[in-house]
Amino acid sequence: MKSEKTRKLVLIAVLSALSAVLMVFRFPLPFMPPFLSFDFAGIPELIGAFTLGPIAGIFIIVVRIILQLALAGTNSMFTGELQSLMLSIALVLPASLVYQRNNTKQGAVKAMVIGTFMNVIVAVFTNLVIIIPFYISLYGMDMGMIIEMSRAVNPYVDSTLKLVLLGIVPFNLIKNAIVCLITFVIYKKISPIIKRYTK
Repeated sequence: MKSEKTRKLVLIAVLSALSAVLMVFRFPLPFMPPFLSFDFAGIPELIGAFTLGPIAGIFIIVVRIILQLALAGTNSMFTGELQSLMLSIALVLPASLVYQRNNTKQGAVKAMVIGTFMNVIVAVFTNLVIIIPFYISLYGMDMGMIIEMSRAVNPYVDSTLKLVLLGIVPFNLIKNAIVCLITFVIYKKISPIIKRYTK
């Protein structure tokens, strides 16, 4: 029993470290607002949550953020890390809860669709309520300047509504679709190995 618990903790640590490493390789997407960055950190987080359960998934996210802060600090007065925490949990928690009830391929697809939907809702909220107001305050900007920054890469973004509909929503749909697709492809192949290791 103790050995099983220790192995699960080791696996959580390994997946957290992998997630933190993947966060290092963030990059913007073409035609998307420049303050949004793409990463693959959600893959080990989803794999951990599907294999070990929702609580383990949340632990992986929290440890990943702690590792990020320890290694690189923060350049956003922790607002970026707070948003990352909320967005990651919004994807991983509902997805893993749904998958727990139906751990089939169809269940995994349904879980990821629901997780993506929740993630997009939280992304819109956190960007409009936390991230954008923070940058406006920190850099003495206004909403018009944020829209102009986004319009520079996508000329159709000319209002806050279009920033949401043509920037934040599609970015998070694309990001989560790619992360979930990769997770779906590799999960069934590696989950038996992980489950054998933790028993």
